[in-house]
Amino acid sequence: MRRVVVTGLGAVTPLAAGIRQTWAKLIDSQSGIVSTTSRGHAFDKLPSRVGGLVPQGSRDDGRWQAKDWLPASEERQMALFAQYAIASAQEALDDADWHPTREEDLEATGVTIGSGIGNLDEAYNTSIAFHEGGYRKVSPLFIPRLLINLAAGHVSIRHGFKGPNHAATTACTTGLHAIGDASRMIAFGDADVMVAGGAESCIHPLAIAGFARARSLATDWNDDPAQSSRPFDKDRAGFVIGEGAGVIVLEELEHAKTRGAHIYAEVRGYGLSSDAHHMTQPRADGNGPYLAMRQALRHAQIEPCNVDYVNAHATSTPLGDAAENHAIKRMLLGDNGKSDASQINVSSTKGAVGHLLGAAGAVEAIFTILAIEHNLMPPTLNLNNPGTPLSDFNCNYVAKVSQEHVIDVALTNSFGFGGTNASLCFAKYG
Repeated sequence: MRRVVVTGLGAVTPLAAGIRQTWAKLIDSQSGIVSTTSRGHAFDKLPSRVGGLVPQGSRDDGRWQAKDWLPASEERQMALFAQYAIASAQEALDDADWHPTREEDLEATGVTIGSGIGNLDEAYNTSIAFHEGGYRKVSPLFIPRLLINLAAGHVSIRHGFKGPNHAATTACTTGLHAIGDASRMIAFGDADVMVAGGAESCIHPLAIAGFARARSLATDWNDDPAQSSRPFDKDRAGFVIGEGAGVIVLEELEHAKTRGAHIYAEVRGYGLSSDAHHMTQPRADGNGPYLAMRQALRHAQIEPCNVDYVNAHATSTPLGDAAENHAIKRMLLGDNGKSDASQINVSSTKGAVGHLLGAAGAVEAIFTILAIEHNLMPPTLNLNNPGTPLSDFNCNYVAKVSQEHVIDVALTNSFGFGGTNASLCFAKYG
């Protein structure tokens, strides 16, 4: 089996447009969660009025405006989630210094970028326009702007990549599935380089209304948005919706070494599972997440005792955080694991950026890779008091402030509606 490494990183997040600025703010314990009411009066009467919004402004200031990444003609053709993907892919490819022109290299480079929901704005607005004005009010770009696979399609078209062109859509596990699937395409020889990740842009009143009706969202912190996402805290009361994209460049090891690429980390294991339980709620015992982590470590051929850090999916929901916490402890404690729960290092970066849905797994994979690169664990914001009972929530959750720690092996988890789970194991190369 061919070995797979990470050689490029790119992201657009609620902290910044650009992974370097995002990482710096994350490590500095800054929050990107703000009030959604700035986006219009339609948000004013919703029960949850907080979100991880991508900051608007110049790219030079670490902010987002489409014209910094796209000509106006392309901007009109693309949904916002695809624009975020284009920008993140460009940053990742620049970071990897991979801009092939030879036909054999273009054929050996592929793209897999997914989204959980995609372009809800387009579906909503076109539905109203069609209802009120009929056929002629439907844009000829309606379908291309709606399709989730067009993020990957636009990246492939822009760069001329002729390898696999694929899109995962597995709810909030999408980004991690895309990266894991892409790593296997390289391992099995379908490509030498893959551009992989997830993108999302559905902070829309209808989406918030839907999640709120499902009692999934935080509603208690509308007057103090930065406090609203609080993974593992006893006062956690729902997730905070976010937007953005994360894209990484994966590469076959010898290919990367031959061209002298910087290697951030190696993809060592990829695990998938299903809860087989409920549409939206996890099993209380966390059996699905446990199975995904077990598979990832089995493929990696790494014992649980050697896992230095876990970037948790933990979204700040009462059931979800408890189930994952149980799964992590079950996985990492015991005969082949840690001797004490305090030795388990876990954090959830959703305290800083919220839950980016289909982009979450990709962005959090990048955070995990940078944690390995810098031997630095990003913090879990707003963790004032670990969830009850304390005998269950007794790991090191990197509360509020980042911590230095040698990280040779790390896991990152993502779970989604329908009971779909994934875990990726990254390790230092060398």
